[in-house]
Amino acid sequence: MALIWAGADIGKTHHHCVVLDADGKRLLSRRVLNDEPELLALLVDVMAIDEDVVWAVDVADGMAALWISLLLSHGQQLVYIPGLAVNRAAAGYRGTGKTDAKDATVIADQARMRRDLITLRPDDERAVELRVLTGRRADICADRTRRVNRLRGQLTSIFPALERELDLSNVGPLVLLTGYQTPAALRRAGRKRLETWLRTRKVRGAEALAEAALDAAERQQTALPGEKITAQVIHTLAKEVMGLNEQLTEIDKIIAARFREHDLAEVIESMPGIGPLMGAEFLAATAGDMSRYGSADRLASMAGVAPTPRDSGSVSGNVHRPRRYHRGLQRVFYTSALISIRNCDASRRFYERKRAEGKRHVQAVLALARRRVNVLWALIRDGRCYQDGLSVISAA
Repeated sequence: MALIWAGADIGKTHHHCVVLDADGKRLLSRRVLNDEPELLALLVDVMAIDEDVVWAVDVADGMAALWISLLLSHGQQLVYIPGLAVNRAAAGYRGTGKTDAKDATVIADQARMRRDLITLRPDDERAVELRVLTGRRADICADRTRRVNRLRGQLTSIFPALERELDLSNVGPLVLLTGYQTPAALRRAGRKRLETWLRTRKVRGAEALAEAALDAAERQQTALPGEKITAQVIHTLAKEVMGLNEQLTEIDKIIAARFREHDLAEVIESMPGIGPLMGAEFLAATAGDMSRYGSADRLASMAGVAPTPRDSGSVSGNVHRPRRYHRGLQRVFYTSALISIRNCDASRRFYERKRAEGKRHVQAVLALARRRVNVLWALIRDGRCYQDGLSVISAA
């Protein structure tokens, strides 16, 4: 058991560190710049108090990356307590004010009393790369969704009939909008010229797309106010969405290549419903180190696919989805479960059995995702690939 506990309230430019002894007495309180020399000086000063120390942080990446890397590279024991847990625990301490020093004290005190906190360990280079790449991909997807929504809004404001006809998740409609945005422009072009223009730009289904666009143009003869400038905005947004699609294609290739370099790639990808992208997100969240979680049950809880009880008084057996879980892990298991229902007989039978028991669709998919956690856990533990007919219970 440690003799002192050091809690750090993480900030962008500065961290605040508080050190407590076994009785909860404050031994040190210091605000330090998020800079290597000052952080190393803090490490030396705390180690001078006692070398048997447990460090705790409320942020596990980003602005805490340098501090965490320094601690782990010096062989220090480091635990993580989520910021939400710190905020809730702070209500049990004296005073209603909030300061960095108080938050650091709460972090250190929680680390002193609790034994269920996650221990942070160094990640291998591939896991870190996948975390960066999948995070970047998520940003690009969010940017694309935002621009597509804006594009739909602008198009609806001047040409609602065309907006209804176009599926903007495909390249063809986007190419169309880079050249034609108004009913009058489409009517002037005519069907034959529009088809030729689309085919020149290698649009699939050019004939059907041109026909749908011209039909929409014939149904609207009125030019709306602001049509000209709105058409320019639509042109720009369509170009931006196409550019983001190209970025997604490129980063997907990079992610797939990095994922397949990982030692566990073959094992993870053998699971039905998990491809390079889902596998990369799984490794980004877990680094493939199952010892961090201790059991498949704890991994399922972290992924938000294990129900939590909410019993009170005479009410028992009342279970709900957890409120705290890793969104990335839940996406991996839930989405891959949905995909596996379509291409895996065992998954489909399990899903249909749960539906026959009266479960709703989401409940049945979550139940399947929970079972798949057991299977993937066992495959990684044993270092073997998935095989058809593998028993979930025996695998776990």
